[in-house]
Amino acid sequence: MKRENREKGKRANGSRQNPRLNDRYGEERDIRKRGNRRYEKKEDGRSETGRMDPVHDDCDEGYIEGKRPVLEALKSGRTVEKLLIARGSREGSIREIYSRAREAKIVIQEVDRKHLDEISGSGAHQGVLAFVTPYQYVEVEDILSRAEEKGEAPFLIVLDEIMDPHNLGAILRTAECCGAHGVILPKRRSVGMTPVAMKASAGAAEYLSVAKVSNLVRTLEDLKQRGIWIAGAATEGVEYTAQDLTGPIALVIGSEGKGIGRLIQEKCDFLVRIPLKGRIESLNASVAAGILMYEVVRQRG
Repeated sequence: MKRENREKGKRANGSRQNPRLNDRYGEERDIRKRGNRRYEKKEDGRSETGRMDPVHDDCDEGYIEGKRPVLEALKSGRTVEKLLIARGSREGSIREIYSRAREAKIVIQEVDRKHLDEISGSGAHQGVLAFVTPYQYVEVEDILSRAEEKGEAPFLIVLDEIMDPHNLGAILRTAECCGAHGVILPKRRSVGMTPVAMKASAGAAEYLSVAKVSNLVRTLEDLKQRGIWIAGAATEGVEYTAQDLTGPIALVIGSEGKGIGRLIQEKCDFLVRIPLKGRIESLNASVAAGILMYEVVRQRG
């Protein structure tokens, strides 16, 4: 009888969902719990349980961290619901963050640095973390409209299966700096605008339009029909400096391991490569993207 009761207790405990803690830090702790889940991934980006790794799931994107990302979020007018600042921090840009937050009448809460460590997804919060509304993705049409409003030929970055949020953030930063009009991501098999990606972008994500599409192949076909040239980064291509990259263009960057997919490559108008002189067979995706983006800038003059 006792054994049966114990078995019932185990089943009952095993079936319980983790409740959201009902205290003043409940919201932050709940996000921390969800953000820190880890699973063993297979090659297709899924865990052993068949679920996508949570680091690629946009539902947990409720905060941004780091001095520069938070400051740029405040400058851009993004809705910040609450600001957490490490107790005693008032130096440098933290002072400006504090001032702007007070002007905007944002709730500011001073907490122990250890508490920020618990919430942080990257471990590099720099003493400040902001709870914000989820990142607002745009439509591809919005990106093209932005180029038209500026009177410029469209300059788009298309990312195929970029899984590392640090790479995504670095690409966004370079894209914003070189004047790209927007970035296009696939909805599946790709990292989204996670807190780590936002941090790595150093605030660039607040000013650059990012679209998510269900079918990347179809999107490239639509862009081609609009007169936009599709340039894919691949080892089979011509050297990038020898290719005309002026005019309306979309640069397609693939993952470091696999490069761009076969179907995506077939939709490219031409392929370009970056010469490698050493023994390593490929560049970091964000580095390759940066080289090609600035070649477009150079050729456009």
